[in-house]
Amino acid sequence: MICGDYRMETAVGEKNRAALYLRLSKEDKDKLTKGDDSASIQNQRLLLTDYALQHDYQIAEVYSDDDESGLYDTRPDFERMLTDAKLGRFNIVIAKSQSRFSRNMEHVEKYLHRDFPNLGIRFIGVVDGADTFNRGNKKSRQINGLVNEWYCEDLSQNIRSAFRAKMKEGQYLGASCPYGYVKDPENHNHLIVDEYAAGVVRRIYQLYLKGYGKAKIGRILTEEGIPIPSVYKREILGMNYHNPNEMENTKSWSYQTIHTILNNEVYIGTVVQNKFRNLSYKDKKHIRQPKEEWIRAAGMHEPVIDQAAFQKVQERQKLRVKEVKSCVAASVFSGVLFCAECKHAMVRMYERRGERKFIGYCCKTYKTLGKRECSRHAVNDGRLQEAVLRSIQEEARKLLTPEDIRYLGGIPNSGDTGKNYKLQAARLEKEIGRLEGYRKKTYQSYLDDVISKEEYLSYAKEYEADIQGLKDKRKRLEERRKEENSRACEYDAWAESFRDYIHVDKLTREMVLELIDRIEVQEDGSARIFYKFRNP
Repeated sequence: MICGDYRMETAVGEKNRAALYLRLSKEDKDKLTKGDDSASIQNQRLLLTDYALQHDYQIAEVYSDDDESGLYDTRPDFERMLTDAKLGRFNIVIAKSQSRFSRNMEHVEKYLHRDFPNLGIRFIGVVDGADTFNRGNKKSRQINGLVNEWYCEDLSQNIRSAFRAKMKEGQYLGASCPYGYVKDPENHNHLIVDEYAAGVVRRIYQLYLKGYGKAKIGRILTEEGIPIPSVYKREILGMNYHNPNEMENTKSWSYQTIHTILNNEVYIGTVVQNKFRNLSYKDKKHIRQPKEEWIRAAGMHEPVIDQAAFQKVQERQKLRVKEVKSCVAASVFSGVLFCAECKHAMVRMYERRGERKFIGYCCKTYKTLGKRECSRHAVNDGRLQEAVLRSIQEEARKLLTPEDIRYLGGIPNSGDTGKNYKLQAARLEKEIGRLEGYRKKTYQSYLDDVISKEEYLSYAKEYEADIQGLKDKRKRLEERRKEENSRACEYDAWAESFRDYIHVDKLTREMVLELIDRIEVQEDGSARIFYKFRNP
C-alpha cells in the first residue's frame, strides 16, 4: 500500500490528473421529467469540470454511464475507468457525490477504501464532501454508503410494488414485444398488432390444427425464407434485440420457437407477466416464478388468435403428450439409438394421419432444424427390432463355437487351467518345504557344534533367499491364476447371456440394455450395432 505522505506530496506537487465520473440512472431520468435537472449528465459534467479547473486539476478523461444503476459495478464506462486506473492514467477520481460513484456498500469498501488507496488514487465527491485523503470523514462515507444502499432497497421495493400494480391493470411492461405485436406509439404499455408477424402466427396455428408437427412447421417456415422472430425484430423492425436462448447465427425456425408461440396467451389478448423476479435488489439473476404467481390480465389488446382456436391447440398438445407417453414404455431402444451422421439421438416418428400411430425413429437434429443440418435417417421400428434380434441370435451362435473362443482371447478350458495351476503350486510348496527342512538341519548342526556360527549364518542366508524366491514365484502364480479365472468367468457370463437368446423370438428392453452399447442408424435405414463385448 502506498503511504499517505507520498500521496499528499503528489497532491501538492506535480499537476494532478483527474478522471471525471458521471452517472445517470433510469430513476434519475424519471425524476428529471418532474423538473429537477440537477442530476443530468450535462450538468454533472459542467459541475465537475468547473471544480477541476478551480483546483488546478488536469482532466485526463471523462467517463459517463447513462441509464446505469449505481448498485452494480458492471457499468461500461465504470469498468473502463477501473482499467485505466490500474494503468496509472490518473490519480484523482471526481464525481458529483459518492452515490454517483456507487450506491453499493460493498463497492464503496472495495474501491474507495481498498483498491484506490493501493493505486494511489484519491476520490472526491464535490457535493457531499467525500474525500478519501481526509481520514476524518471515512466514517461519514461509510454511513452515507449504508444510507445510499438503504435508499436503493426501499426504491426497489417501491418500484416492485408499482410494477405489480401496473401488471394487475394489464399494462405491458416488457422491454420488447412478443412476436406479432409492437408497442403502441401513443402508449408504450399497450400492444398493437404487427400485421406481417401476426399473419405468420396465424399460419402457425392453422398448420398445427391441420396436423403438422411443431418441427415440421418450423421447417416449412425456414424453407419459405420467413425470418425467425429475432432476425425479424433486428433487421425488419430495426430493434436492438438479442435472444440469449438462440443458437448463434441460426436462421432456422426451431421446435421451441413454434412451441412458445402456440402456448403464449398474448395472442388471445391476455397479458401474462411476473413470470420472473430478481434474486435481490443487488443481484440481476432472474428466478422463474411458479405459475400461481403469474399475473394475468385478459382483454388488454386486440387478439391475433380467437379463443376457440387457441383452446383447440392446447387440447391437441395434451393429446399428443399422452400419445407420446403411452409409447415410451413400448420403445426398447431408448438411450441407445443414434444418428450415424451427426451422432445425436434419434426421436420417435408418428403417422401424420389417422390415429397418429408410432411407426419408427428419425434424427433429432433433422426433426428440430431440418435437412440443412442433417438428413432424416428414418428407420421403421418393427424392421429395426427384427434386424437387432437377428443380429443378437447370430452373435449368440458364434460365441458358442471354439473358433470364436480363440478369437476372443484364447481363453483355455477353465478345468484344465485350474488343474495345471494346482500342479505348479504343489511343486512350489514341496520345494519350499524341502528348503525349510534344510535350514532347520543347518541350525541343528550349529547347535551341535558341527558347523561354526559364521558358516550357519552364511547357509541360512542362502536358504532364506531361495525360499523367498519360491514364495514370490508362488505369489505370481496365484495372481495369474486369479486373472485367468476372472477372464474365464467374464467370458462365461457373456457367453451365457447370449446362450439364453439363441431361441428367443421377440426383442425386449432387458436384452438391449444387457448386450448393446449403442446403435447407429445410417441414411438408408440400416443399423450398425455396437455390442458391449466387442464392436462389429
